[in-house]
Amino acid sequence: MSPDDLTLGINTVWVTTSAFVLSILAISVLRLEGAGRPDHTKLPEGIWSGIVEGISFVWNHKVLRTLAFIDLTVTGLYMPMESVLFPKYFTDRNEPAHLGWVLMALSVGGLVGALGYAVLSKRMKKRTTMLVAVLTLGAAMTVIAFLPPLPLILALCAVVGLVYGPIAPIYNYVMQTRAPAHLRGRVVGVMGSLAYAAGPLGLILAGPLADAAGLQVTFLALSVPMLVVGLIAVGLPSLRELDRAPDS
Repeated sequence: MSPDDLTLGINTVWVTTSAFVLSILAISVLRLEGAGRPDHTKLPEGIWSGIVEGISFVWNHKVLRTLAFIDLTVTGLYMPMESVLFPKYFTDRNEPAHLGWVLMALSVGGLVGALGYAVLSKRMKKRTTMLVAVLTLGAAMTVIAFLPPLPLILALCAVVGLVYGPIAPIYNYVMQTRAPAHLRGRVVGVMGSLAYAAGPLGLILAGPLADAAGLQVTFLALSVPMLVVGLIAVGLPSLRELDRAPDS
């Protein structure tokens, strides 16, 4: 590693650290309704009883259960592409700058998609947004699996980020409006834990598969099931509840 590369890496870490500090300061000044101390009379008796209660609520609520399975599957299939396959592809080609462009395209697309959902939500149903996101994600990653030229990869990555961006706001909306106040933390914890667990599981499978079968086969092994999940989701009646008014 040259001195210039080392300096660039150190500066990048400082920029990332500064962004974290700014986010902490921004959150510290937020004042949200209902964000005070919890009602101790509604807290679970112990950690495990709280976990079981959260899992039980998610499992018995059809739309939350469906979203949990979709999120689990999509995250498990998507994370290895960003964290393993793209780095390996550009490392093998000795093109680290191109990897940076790809990750930037994913990030910018995701930021625009998440922020743009505030406008999109007034014109497009949540179910339609979810289906378009999952189907587009599967289709775009399937095309990327054939390792086309870099400009097309960048365009597809921007599309992937754009359609993936609204998924988190929809999940958060459903969790906040479907779960009662005393269970909300447990429901968010269960849904978030499933997503965090899915990523490492996908990484464990993708790494050995890439070494054994190659990048293109591994890309297809991840993207085609994602496309199948999107097609299955089209016929799931529970997703129609996304656009129904939550119970009071």
